[in-house]
Amino acid sequence: MTVLTREEIEQGLAENRNSPNGTARNAHAEVLVGAAEAIGDGPLFRTALDNLINAYLWSAESSKMLVPFARLLQEYDKDPGAFGRWDAHSLFWQFKWVATAIGDSPEIPLQSAVGWLDEMERRYRIAGYSERPVRESEMWLADAIGDDDRAERAHRAWLAAERDDMSDCHACELNGQGAYAVLRGDDARALELWQPVLAGERTCAEEPHRLLATSLLPLLRLGRFEEARSHHVRGYRMARGNESLLPSIGKHIEFCALSGNESRGLEILAEHAAHMSPLVNVDDQLAFHGGILVLLRRLTELGHGRSPAVPYDGVPHTVSELYEVLRASSLEISRRFDARNGTTRVSDRFLARIEREPLVDVLPLGVRSSALPRPAAAVTAPAATAVPEAGPEELEELVERARQARDQRHPAADALWAEVGVRVDARPQDEVDPLLAADVADQRALTAARGGAENAAELLEGVRDRYLELGRTERAALAQLRLASEAAQSGAEPRRIRELLAAALKAAEALDEDEPLRERRIALAELSSIRVESYLRSLEAGPEHEHLHGPGQDHGHGELAAELAAFVASYEEALPDLAAEAEEMLGRVALSQGDPERALPLLAASAARAVSAGMPWQAVDALVLRAGVLMSVERPEEAQEAARSALEHSAQVTEAETQAVVRLTLADILLRRADGAAEAAEHALTAAHWFDQADLTADGGAQARLVLARAYAREGRHADAAEVLQSTLPDLLEHGEGQAVSVREFLGDLLRQLNDPRAAAEQYLLAAEVAKEWEDPRPQAALAQAAAEQLSAARLDQEATAAYERSLELFRVTGDAPVAEVRILRSLAWLAPRESTGAAAWARARELMGQACAVLEAALAEHAANGGPTGADASPLRAELAQTWLQLAQVLDWRVTAHEQAEDGSASRDGDGSADGSEVDVQALRLEEIDLTARAGELYAELGPNHVGDRLQCVQYAAWTEQEIGREDAGATRLAALIEELRAMPEEVVPDGLLERAQSSLDSLRS
Repeated sequence: MTVLTREEIEQGLAENRNSPNGTARNAHAEVLVGAAEAIGDGPLFRTALDNLINAYLWSAESSKMLVPFARLLQEYDKDPGAFGRWDAHSLFWQFKWVATAIGDSPEIPLQSAVGWLDEMERRYRIAGYSERPVRESEMWLADAIGDDDRAERAHRAWLAAERDDMSDCHACELNGQGAYAVLRGDDARALELWQPVLAGERTCAEEPHRLLATSLLPLLRLGRFEEARSHHVRGYRMARGNESLLPSIGKHIEFCALSGNESRGLEILAEHAAHMSPLVNVDDQLAFHGGILVLLRRLTELGHGRSPAVPYDGVPHTVSELYEVLRASSLEISRRFDARNGTTRVSDRFLARIEREPLVDVLPLGVRSSALPRPAAAVTAPAATAVPEAGPEELEELVERARQARDQRHPAADALWAEVGVRVDARPQDEVDPLLAADVADQRALTAARGGAENAAELLEGVRDRYLELGRTERAALAQLRLASEAAQSGAEPRRIRELLAAALKAAEALDEDEPLRERRIALAELSSIRVESYLRSLEAGPEHEHLHGPGQDHGHGELAAELAAFVASYEEALPDLAAEAEEMLGRVALSQGDPERALPLLAASAARAVSAGMPWQAVDALVLRAGVLMSVERPEEAQEAARSALEHSAQVTEAETQAVVRLTLADILLRRADGAAEAAEHALTAAHWFDQADLTADGGAQARLVLARAYAREGRHADAAEVLQSTLPDLLEHGEGQAVSVREFLGDLLRQLNDPRAAAEQYLLAAEVAKEWEDPRPQAALAQAAAEQLSAARLDQEATAAYERSLELFRVTGDAPVAEVRILRSLAWLAPRESTGAAAWARARELMGQACAVLEAALAEHAANGGPTGADASPLRAELAQTWLQLAQVLDWRVTAHEQAEDGSASRDGDGSADGSEVDVQALRLEEIDLTARAGELYAELGPNHVGDRLQCVQYAAWTEQEIGREDAGATRLAALIEELRAMPEEVVPDGLLERAQSSLDSLRS
């Protein structure tokens, strides 16, 4: 066996500290402990033990830390003097982790657990530490064994004890205090305690990650749904894939199961399928699997028990099978805890958890989630078994409601007839009234025709004939008209369609003169003929006339408009709902002719007629269309009014797509208002839910989620926005190159806000790749520059340099972006010495700054040559020139600092590991810095009061540099002169705090 050297072990420890948490890191840490012990290096052995304890802590094997901690404690007892101040502090800090690990390990007898707690208390007292952490550990142990009186005493003592440098951070303590309140049934108090952590005021390595998950059920129980939704979206993003946070993942899965988001829960479970196997830390396993069991039970109740679930220990299982496996293993763990503790506390709490019922029917989350497949039970079970048989009076009342809704063209008619159909099917056919049977068949034929069923025409013919047999000629006439509509929808020959339309009109006109529905049947046939004839005319014109389409081209629209106008005039009094329908069609014709101003009053009139006719639901489409047109002609206030009216009138609409479109329209309008983001988010969220219900997740649902993400971003909820956008990104990318570039850039912006520069850079680069074939190179150039900035922030210097150079090349192609060129050149100058501080790197940085100055000077010369004023139009270029001089001075200062550090042995090293050995004239560089900053300050002074802050920065820089070379008085004089000048300026010109900052700097110079 090869023995590692000390240097190899030290390198291994450095690598291990930066490795991802998990079993691989733990195994490597274990090897390093053995290697350090083998070479007999005591300090290195202690360092390796400490590293192993930390590795275990941040994994699902935290209970394994007991052995290395005991060994480290032995090392301390043998020679406390060998432990430095920080080493000793770390050892005592780890006592708290060990106390938790002992409580989480049912194999450790209760007596031993209490003994460890006593040992912790003794050592803390001797070392002079507060008892605060001890009492907290005692509280949780007492709670676990069911000794509530002792737990309460320990809780009070914990809060009463003083905080010191051995106390947990505020975030972790507040987590524990709130968790204790939840166990005592006080959700409101828990959330009050947690607020500083949830709001980001108190954070640590695992907070608010854990609390965002822990707060979910208390929030649901209190009805605070918006907070619960946000905590799930934001919290899962933080916890995803983190092995030490598997209990939090379980809470997110449980939340999904109890909020009507079972499909989202399944997706989270699938993402963590690799962690399903038994864990070393059985307490974590119990917490993780408990949340999964809530989901699996809920799925089984919904009829998905036979659906496939994730494998367990490599074995495939259905949902029900996995539930039984996990339940059995979890109860076995619970019983081990109970046996150790002498109570049933753990089992009781676990069983109560996995038997929880949903807390809300459906809480839309905003993130895209695949719909659950239709359960097998729902497919095979007869429909009649779901509805109890109705008595004669009950069925008669239901039929009356269904017929009334049908005659009113009410949106609820379909659902009512579907229920009637189920109840009729449950009865013997000889007991069903023939007219009722015909009505049920009529509704089913209509549904088939709407869905494009192949046998729709056959069904409609059967309904027509049955109505004729029953003497219900007014119903037969309607069925005849539906046959014509079905023929047009299915693409029948024009001649056949016209024959059916003529037959429908003839059937309507043949009705008895005293038939109340005669006029309506005739009007419907006429309106259908107008609509279908327009379609047939365009069809018969052929594709060779398609080039005539567009604004100003009649294309048969004039004839159609005349026919519709005549229809409105004929029926506006007698049949206002049909007149409203025709008027909406007129508005659409006007839009197709490129005349929005003519369309707007027509659409408004259509909506008003429908409302006055007692059919407000019919106004919705016209109002939605009107809102969109108003936005296109930049009349946002009227557009919002129309959209709100559409939302109001949609209350009785049952079609999911319509509900979604109404809300998305209003959300889009509100998002364009400065104060509309919060309400826009609310409507976009609901729109996404309705689009999902309509099986339009990838289309309208994706657009609704894009609006939702933008609304969240406007509110500063960048994590929520990023999670929503990423969930629907594949759908949005299918909607054309323009949107693909836009959404990737938007996602990059969000990730940048979340301080994830690598991921942000990836999105910018992917967007740039899509835009590279575009004729205009500027979008690609801007995206490459944005990617370079994020790559630089991620310390990926070579990649950043390549991206900056590509962006520079593209901007130079445009020939009209000097400011962008200059900023890229300055960024490249700062990157040059970052990896290497050799003379060549400094020369490269200076050269790039020189190029930036040359670009600006050339742009200014061109500006002057073209007769441009020397003031306002040129000021951006002059400001960039001043900034370039200032940044060159800062680069020179960095050069001096690096040289001085090299001189005293603390230098940063260049690329090949050698210090910068080039000759550096520090005095000359300092004088150049002073000259550059003075020139920059003078130029900022010429640019006026808008650059007072920039000017102060330059003067301060020059003053402090003069002090560096022993010219303190000169620097102070320079700064004092500016202060006097600032005092003479009007108050409104000088930014708040600027004078105070300048005076403070002067006082420091003179001290």
